[in-house]
Amino acid sequence: MKKEFSFLIIAGFLTLSVFVFSADGKALYKKCSACHGKDGSKKALRVSAPLRGQKADALYNKMKGYQDGTYGGKKKAIMKRTVAKLSDEQLKVLAAYIETL
Repeated sequence: MKKEFSFLIIAGFLTLSVFVFSADGKALYKKCSACHGKDGSKKALRVSAPLRGQKADALYNKMKGYQDGTYGGKKKAIMKRTVAKLSDEQLKVLAAYIETL
């Protein structure tokens, strides 16, 4: 009985975590949707690859690259400003959300 109860608590926590992270990711993505589209299928500034279909780890690495200036083309200043104030945790949550689009 104790083992089953522990399992239910863990399962409930994981479900809640996914919901909270998803909600946070959705809120963070609102700023992105202006250029990348609601579903991530738009080429931002007609140059970038659509976000839709990309994996979270790749998206996270790209956003970190924009932050530190090691990734992006001629128009990277826009993305650098957009992600500049996001924490690592926010970048991970945002990347995970985008992967679900």
